[in-house]
Amino acid sequence: MPPLVPPFLVGLIVAPLAKRLLKPLVRGVVKTSVGLVLEVKKAAHEAGENIHDLAAEVAAEVVAAQVSAGDGAAPSGDGQRAAEGAAPSSGKDEAAARAEAEARTPKIRVGAGAGKVH
Repeated sequence: MPPLVPPFLVGLIVAPLAKRLLKPLVRGVVKTSVGLVLEVKKAAHEAGENIHDLAAEVAAEVVAAQVSAGDGAAPSGDGQRAAEGAAPSSGKDEAAARAEAEARTPKIRVGAGAGKVH
């Protein structure tokens, strides 16, 4: 008949061995997890910057297109262009109408991070 070893004695012998073997394994898993989280955080930050830069470029292109398209005629009061054949009554009226239209036009703001170079 095999000798009977009480389970608590097995636990006393196995626990230190398990601790010695599992501690480096758990430490490696935690270290890898923290490294992955930092890499994902960095990638998300860079993606956000890229999207912000892209939005600033598109906004600049839209403004440039509005400026180049706005060379011909001043916008009318309802936001549409004045008719091509319609001539303003005087130069002062045209300047006043243009200033009024610019005051109502929403300004596109480019954020402070648009000029960052990494």
